[in-house]
Amino acid sequence: MKLLIADDDPQILRALRVTLGARGYEVVTAPDGMVAVNAVIEEHPDLLVLDLGMPGLSGIEVIEAVRGWSTMPILVVSGRSDAADKVEALDAGADDYVTKPFVIDELLARVRALTRRVIPAAPNEPVVAFGDVTVDLAAHTVSRDADGRPAPVRLTPTEWKILELLARNPDRLVTRDELLSSIWGPNHTGDSGYLRLYIGQLRKKLEVEPSAPRYLLTEPGLGYRLALGEGVLPA
Repeated sequence: MKLLIADDDPQILRALRVTLGARGYEVVTAPDGMVAVNAVIEEHPDLLVLDLGMPGLSGIEVIEAVRGWSTMPILVVSGRSDAADKVEALDAGADDYVTKPFVIDELLARVRALTRRVIPAAPNEPVVAFGDVTVDLAAHTVSRDADGRPAPVRLTPTEWKILELLARNPDRLVTRDELLSSIWGPNHTGDSGYLRLYIGQLRKKLEVEPSAPRYLLTEPGLGYRLALGEGVLPA
């Protein structure tokens, strides 16, 4: 599995190259944002590990550029610990965020979670519809009606995993622990803050009024539910 590490700190690049390489990963490095974007195009990595404060192009600009054509998982590793920075990175399309200094075991766990294989959907998986949104579980696509025509909705890999789990359990409570364990692994069932951020991102993309959701509902203290009614269509 190939990882692209983008950071302007040569010590960080060297340490991660050695540590991740020793665990069997193929590691490519980039010292600035422009080199990182070019490396994504040329190297086709499976995961991008990205610092935010880089010369040339900032980390946010790299995320926005990459998200123009790729759904590759993006893990931000940054010294910026402010919640606004985390929200901005997730808004731009990052899938996870680790604050420097970090524990290498946590970083490795995040990498494993983001690169965990998703079991392909069977050909006869249903299409799930709610409001003006259509989720095709077989094709792994989401669209919204725009003037009578379906317009694709771009989701990050993590956003898709959350929506897919909810869509496979229509009108049923999916607990926070179920979501966190399924997406990030059993050691991350306490990371409910990230989950709230991703649910918020999905609401912005899929709800007509994100602040008053009709479909992606919170069950206070328990978890989340995708309210469909008669929205599950036959395959």
